[in-house]
Amino acid sequence: MLKIIKFLSIILIILSTSSYFLYTTIFDTSDKNQTLVAQKNIINEDSDNIQNKNLKEDNKNESVFSFSPIPNNVKNRMIGKSMPSNEPISFDNLSYLNLTYYGFDDKTHLGEMIVNKNVASDVVDIFKELYEKKYPIEKIKLIDEYNAIDEKSMADNNSSAFCYRTIAGTNVVSNHGKGLAIDINTLQNPHVIGNSTSPKKGYIYANRDNIKKGMIQEGDDCYNAFIKRGWSWGGYWKNPDYQHFEFK
Repeated sequence: MLKIIKFLSIILIILSTSSYFLYTTIFDTSDKNQTLVAQKNIINEDSDNIQNKNLKEDNKNESVFSFSPIPNNVKNRMIGKSMPSNEPISFDNLSYLNLTYYGFDDKTHLGEMIVNKNVASDVVDIFKELYEKKYPIEKIKLIDEYNAIDEKSMADNNSSAFCYRTIAGTNVVSNHGKGLAIDINTLQNPHVIGNSTSPKKGYIYANRDNIKKGMIQEGDDCYNAFIKRGWSWGGYWKNPDYQHFEFK
């Protein structure tokens, strides 16, 4: 009888040891699997973060050339400035452009412009071509940044288009007032009237024989981009307006 009891005790000890070993192995394996899963999740998160970072960098470096109806927040910036409060021209006739360009610092910048919707596609193509040619443009801002005061915008060498106004001394709406005219590098390309220039600071660029960065010349990349799409240049006028291109 005693022998049987000892035998059963040995069996119980063996079974107990085996169960503990099995439980420990399973627990250890499960724990390792959880660790591996956690490590895998961390790796995946890091990979996603790297991909997202790279995507943001790509978007940051990507050039933009787009046109769309004018957003409400942009309309609010324009009303009472480039667009009179009574809205003599409908916002529906205009388009809002985002344009990437090379500045005088040889770096890329993103500009804003308002033009007539009928020429929006062509204008986007023009500025895309200028970008590809790395033609230097110092600034492209809405004239509303200068409270729609043309002299301030021009003196800051800002390139812009729409600003509702009439031709001096008449009730005729100018091409700028229709969104059908664009001024480029206004300081280096002044409007010359006799011995005066507009902007006044552009006087030193009235002599077109001394070519400097940003000055428009017949046959250069800027001139060609506009002319071949049916625009005309103010540089041929009796009182030359070298900054001015318009579409009729």
